[in-house]
Amino acid sequence: MKVSRLAIPDLAVVEPQAFGDSRGEFFESWNRARFAEHGIVFDVVQANVSRSLHGVLRGLHYQWPNPQGKLVSVLDGEVWDVAVDIRRDSPTFGRWEAVVLTGANRRQFWIPEGFAHGFVVTSAQATFSYLCTAPYDRAADAALRWDDPALAIDWPIARPTLSDKDARAPLLADIAPDRLPVYRP
Repeated sequence: MKVSRLAIPDLAVVEPQAFGDSRGEFFESWNRARFAEHGIVFDVVQANVSRSLHGVLRGLHYQWPNPQGKLVSVLDGEVWDVAVDIRRDSPTFGRWEAVVLTGANRRQFWIPEGFAHGFVVTSAQATFSYLCTAPYDRAADAALRWDDPALAIDWPIARPTLSDKDARAPLLADIAPDRLPVYRP
């Protein structure tokens, strides 16, 4: 497995080693000890799968309090996946990273607690997998605006399909500081 750290060093792209022959292929998608060797340590407490059509944008979501870290991947299709650092006092506060995830490239994106997360489907459809460090907590569920001008995320789809919640999400500057995660070096 290959792990690449991004410009925001808490984020990582994981590329598992695949083994294949004429019957198909196999790869290990999660192994606690192997991930820990690369500094990615967490327990999977909830696993989710979503299926979305072309142009659907989900995000930017986070939980506070009771934050969730996520190891995300695409089982089928393609998405443009984004993580935004929203940790108060972080040296990379408000910065984002994007990764193309596909069923074919098998990449996984590690997004630790303290980041907002979202993706847009760039293929006809996509099946998306999330391994989470904490269970979903409706009371802690939060979002920020996908097209916040201060973030200047360069989404590959100009007019995505959004949920009502995502369409009404606030700008990062309008979120009270106590509703944002805290940076812990």
